Amino acid sequence: MNYRHAFHAGNFADVVKHTVLARILGHLGEKAQAFRVIDTHAGAGLYDLKSEAASRTGEWREGIGRLRAATLPDDIAPLLAPYLAAVATINGGGELRRYPGSPLLALSLMRPQDRLVASELEPRAAAALAANLRHDDRARAVAIDAWVALKAYVPPKERRGVVLIDPPYEDKQEFARLPAALAAAHRKWSTGIFVLWYPIKDRVGPDLLAASLRRSTLSKVLRAELAWPPAGEAARLAGTGLIVVNPPWRLAAELGRLLPVLGSVLGGPTAGRASIDWLASKG
Repeated sequence: MNYRHAFHAGNFADVVKHTVLARILGHLGEKAQAFRVIDTHAGAGLYDLKSEAASRTGEWREGIGRLRAATLPDDIAPLLAPYLAAVATINGGGELRRYPGSPLLALSLMRPQDRLVASELEPRAAAALAANLRHDDRARAVAIDAWVALKAYVPPKERRGVVLIDPPYEDKQEFARLPAALAAAHRKWSTGIFVLWYPIKDRVGPDLLAASLRRSTLSKVLRAELAWPPAGEAARLAGTGLIVVNPPWRLAAELGRLLPVLGSVLGGPTAGRASIDWLASKG
């Protein structure tokens, strides 16, 4: 795998994905029982925004950089506060130099009784992940294929928790394999929350994914997207999407308020178009 998230860490897609993850973890933390976080495509866990890779693209400047500098509406600031506090803590409360990937973001919002399993196969990223998690006994880093991890670590012993599935989408078959993998994991852990991220470069893959999920047996499937008009480059990321299976009951309403604001803040002169709908809402 050639994908390196260091080029993209903290970009608008990360901001949207991690905002939603932070909201879900906040809801899970409202009950005393322990929960489990399973991160199937964990990456390195922590990214240097001053590195050559991050500096080459500068994507974080239009993502977390814009959000941190923004003045947020009074009703939106509390929803983003846990996520922004986690980013601030990673940076010691000072200049934005580092960005937490999903494993470290999760740990910052977990409690002593909660547990994290984070898998990464690419050797350099796996080594960095292990180093970044080694001092926290709530976390376990495993150098294993993401799809094997999804089968091996679901279900956990906890009844509650969240699985984050965040592929690089280098393989053109990634969209096609996701519905079956998601349905199989859900059959094993029907009380878990599953969060699936996908890029929007065109509508082919995302729409095929949505159609498959509509035909599936999954009963509660929320879709949230934030996208911009095509920039004329087929390979350019034009938007970001999330599928949430078994979302916390307040999440859809929160995203209805959050995503338009994020679209405005992250879009610069062109606000992103936010959309939220249910692919399945039975049960």
